[in-house]
Amino acid sequence: MTEETNGQAAAPAQPEAKQPQPVRMQILTQYIRDLSFENAVAQKGLPGGEVKPEINVQVSLDARKRQNDHQYEIIMKFRVNSVNSADKTPLFICELDYGGVFHVEGVEEQQLHPFLLIECPRMLFPFVRRIISDVTRDGGFPPFNMDPVDFVALYRQELARRAQAEKPAEQQLS
Repeated sequence: MTEETNGQAAAPAQPEAKQPQPVRMQILTQYIRDLSFENAVAQKGLPGGEVKPEINVQVSLDARKRQNDHQYEIIMKFRVNSVNSADKTPLFICELDYGGVFHVEGVEEQQLHPFLLIECPRMLFPFVRRIISDVTRDGGFPPFNMDPVDFVALYRQELARRAQAEKPAEQQLS
């Protein structure tokens, strides 16, 4: 049935465009998968002279789909290595594998991978930072308050590394 306006038939009502589903993210659980702290100073004694720590932080990320719909597991691996800048003798090594299980809905398929490796780690990072700070303090050093990690830059670096790794393989096929 059509409505008439001023004697003319109005166009049939257009079906409404499908509204995009809002993004929904929830942390279902988070946990320490592995934690290791080695205090080289306590094991071998203090190095001679003044100690000026040099700290190196390495981060790697992994994401995988779980059996339940819309559930993903994110694993963040941190390696914090401290050496004396004067003679490069080790001071401490802290390794932490920290995981989180997320329920994620409403993210388009082509955006899911970056979402899982950027947004989910951002949610977990404050907990990782606190754990590493507490462990270094409890290990006999001043607490190491890690600078925030730029997960966008980390994701882009990984994409560039993968593209570079594929390039030589393509050249060999030509």
